[in-house]
Amino acid sequence: MLPKVTITPAAAKFINRIVRFSGLAAGAGLRLAVTPGGCSGYSSEFSAEAAPASGEQQLDVGGVRLFLGVESSLMLNGFTIDFIETATQSGLSFIDPNKEPCACSSAETAPRTGVTKIEISSIGRRRPAPVLAH
Repeated sequence: MLPKVTITPAAAKFINRIVRFSGLAAGAGLRLAVTPGGCSGYSSEFSAEAAPASGEQQLDVGGVRLFLGVESSLMLNGFTIDFIETATQSGLSFIDPNKEPCACSSAETAPRTGVTKIEISSIGRRRPAPVLAH
């Protein structure tokens, strides 16, 4: 079962740029892996990919193509994916409407409730193998 995910226009623009500038052919998408961890509750990695890997689901939402593993699909159900940009940082944010505020000592500097940031520097990009002429 595919998760119910909302992607804001800002996030769609950001994701589509990553895929477009990756140099991959039409039909490429963003592989998104979400795991539990960190003060905000989630840790994430993503990269532009030509197609989903074995066992991944393809989710087309908001003009964006995502490739998700089963665990990520379960974790993202009900989430909103947004792109946040401030003077000091930018990245994707995953907003969980059911997330409780962080109770750790760094709560004063933590992002707003239910938001997980992914910094632009964490983006992975794989280039297609060169075609050799014989």
